[in-house]
Amino acid sequence: MTTLKNRLQEDLTAAIRSRDELRSSTLRLTLTAITKEEVSGTSARELSDDEVQKVIAREAKKRRESADAFEQGGRTESAARERAEGEVLAEYLPQQLSDEELAAIVDEAVKEAVAGGAEGPRAMGAVMKIVNPRIAGRAEGGRVAAEVKKRLAAG
Repeated sequence: MTTLKNRLQEDLTAAIRSRDELRSSTLRLTLTAITKEEVSGTSARELSDDEVQKVIAREAKKRRESADAFEQGGRTESAARERAEGEVLAEYLPQQLSDEELAAIVDEAVKEAVAGGAEGPRAMGAVMKIVNPRIAGRAEGGRVAAEVKKRLAAG
């Protein structure tokens, strides 16, 4: 079993013992999503820590989107609950890049892509191919794409 999945299960046990309903339900749902991912496909397999992290990131993104939808629908209690669950999941994700760090990585990638001959709309794809491995889950895709578009428009 992966160390991240182990940590989730140990934290779930601790949350249940301390009667922390928010934490235990969030971890339970996340572990269910991980198990579902493990048994999907042609054969069951164990996920690596990176794959578990991607599942957690996907679950955290769902919570953010749900919170926004609840907020727009005027359901502030539900939105607050979703945000709180997102904060629990954030503890298991790598530290997010600041705007300055993201801008520096994107600037460097734009220079590399332009030096490689990319220009116009195709430059977006070339830059994203360079940026994505460097960011590795430390920034949301939409945020990265927006920064790349901004840098290409300015540049």
